[in-house]
Amino acid sequence: MSRLNDDGPRGSLKTGWTATVGDYAIDGGWLSGGEVLVVGDAAGGVYGFEGISGSVRWSHSEVHAGGLLALAVQPAGELFATSGQDGRVCIWNAETGEVATTIDNGSGWVEHVAWSLDNQYLAAAIGRCVHVFDTDGQELWKSEGHSSTIGAIAWSSEGELATACYGQVTFFTAASGEVLQRLKWKGSMVSIVLSPDANIVACGSQDNSVHFWRRPTGEDSAMHGYPGKPSSLAFDDRGMLLATNGSDSVTVWSFEDDGPEGTSPGVLSLHVRPVTALKFAHQGRRLASGARDGSVIVWRLQHDGEGRPVGAALVGGDKDMPDVVSGLAWRPGDRGLAAFDASGRVTYWRVMDR
Repeated sequence: MSRLNDDGPRGSLKTGWTATVGDYAIDGGWLSGGEVLVVGDAAGGVYGFEGISGSVRWSHSEVHAGGLLALAVQPAGELFATSGQDGRVCIWNAETGEVATTIDNGSGWVEHVAWSLDNQYLAAAIGRCVHVFDTDGQELWKSEGHSSTIGAIAWSSEGELATACYGQVTFFTAASGEVLQRLKWKGSMVSIVLSPDANIVACGSQDNSVHFWRRPTGEDSAMHGYPGKPSSLAFDDRGMLLATNGSDSVTVWSFEDDGPEGTSPGVLSLHVRPVTALKFAHQGRRLASGARDGSVIVWRLQHDGEGRPVGAALVGGDKDMPDVVSGLAWRPGDRGLAAFDASGRVTYWRVMDR
């Protein structure tokens, strides 16, 4: 299979529903156990869709003046947060689709938001500082200024917050902001992902490489040779496979045994334009990838990172000007997959095991 056509979804992807938002669909996530799919668009709109039918449950336009920059769903699926160019963070009630709390941080763009895995803390990156709030929107602490604008943030399973910027990754305690660890490297990092056990941190870099550290020892290594910046990284649920973009193919590194140093990665080739989004299913070794060619592929991987496509579809749009896939979200239980694209389309497929 060298490319896809528009004959409809194939393999494990089955027709579900399609909806639209007002502008470029930035990101989305599942709430209330998969009953609601929330999506934010570049114009500042926020939408809630019924998970089964795709009908609009609620919608709000221009929530963030100047545009929405980030959206994050609480792991428990009861709250979600949005942030924008207006310097505000909004905490929303998933059931009603109403803003429960608004946090005004001034004029700085709030480029990243993320919930802790225990649902207790919300982190927001604003320029060179990261702020942490409780679920009521009360600020608990603010970091000192980083060496550059924060490029990415992530929470560990141990309740630590990690930030990535030029020159280092920093780990903070959730409750107080005490610095626990600094991992240094001379490079500008644009993405970050932590393994489920929090022992490995991987970052995509501006120099078209992936840099990772083993936290218990501080040892680090890098994988070079990507044509583009690895802006999307994903670990499987065991922390043994690391999927990375940065080209037309998905590159998957295996941490089994003594890997990935000294080993060759799995290379998943089917997209014909650069990969833009990666997301592992909640359990197992199924990986979803989306690309600039409008294609979404579901892969079943082996322990060494090699794999085969088991489902494929196009999000739509003109054949000569395909829509960029901006994000992917597996429904709880992994029986459904949603994709978001540059035309403001939201596409949902049912997923059948293959």
